[in-house]
Amino acid sequence: MDSNHPYRAAKWPAPAKLNLMLRIVGRRPDGYHLLQTVFQFVELCDWIRFYPDASGRVSLKNTLPDVAESEDLTVRAAMLLKSTTACQQGVCIEVEKNLPMGGGLGGGSSDAATVLTVLNKLWDLQLSTEKLMELGLSLGADVPIFVFGHAAWAEGVGEKIQPIIVPEHWVVVIKPDCHVNTKEIFCAEELTRDSKSIKISDFTAGQHQNDCLDVVCQRYPLVRDALVDLSEFSDAKLTGTGACVFAQFDSEINATKAYQSLKNKWQVYLSKCVNESPLFSMMKQGGSLS
Repeated sequence: MDSNHPYRAAKWPAPAKLNLMLRIVGRRPDGYHLLQTVFQFVELCDWIRFYPDASGRVSLKNTLPDVAESEDLTVRAAMLLKSTTACQQGVCIEVEKNLPMGGGLGGGSSDAATVLTVLNKLWDLQLSTEKLMELGLSLGADVPIFVFGHAAWAEGVGEKIQPIIVPEHWVVVIKPDCHVNTKEIFCAEELTRDSKSIKISDFTAGQHQNDCLDVVCQRYPLVRDALVDLSEFSDAKLTGTGACVFAQFDSEINATKAYQSLKNKWQVYLSKCVNESPLFSMMKQGGSLS
């Protein structure tokens, strides 16, 4: 890694995502659910720095509690790049965690996607976006959308992605003090699995349901309570299987009022939705943020 490389000294965003809609329209023979969903990014980010390691080793500068370094998604992403390309370079990865874990905002998947995307540049691997998305899918179902880098309509198990333009609202996100077990929700007998497929135009016209909502609220009362409190200010929704809930606002002023009213009771975030991933916006600027 060239010490003068413009990407080297930067800290790189790993943004949150929201599922603006989630429909379960069937199930494959292997048990995976067939989905329709809309992803949009949020300017709330983890931040990642990369330090070259001449030994060729991949390591973490700071490890997460209860996660072995070798199992960390960022390390696995870097190792996957090395094994795929026979790259001999090494890196020490530093992650500044801002996104809540277990909240459905995609923090771990986003971190992995930022590692794939930035190291592809740093190590001059020249892998295509499609190849990086394929590698990302082997790390987690949400990784490809972060590699794709644009708000998207997704189908299948989440791997069939096409760009979509949706309004870039201000958003307030509440993270209830619980971790929703995604596998538990998708295994629930009462989960709706036969929603009618819709078109993008149906979503644009206002069909924003989340088929996981009722099951999550029944099993996690804190999520239900957060939805009730947030709905006093705007239409509150669940992202993915949660636990995070969100509401969008047409103005920063109204979003800030809601944030101020809720912050003493909940872990709450104020941010803005964007269609282009902050990672890709920064890469277009040549990694100028240091």
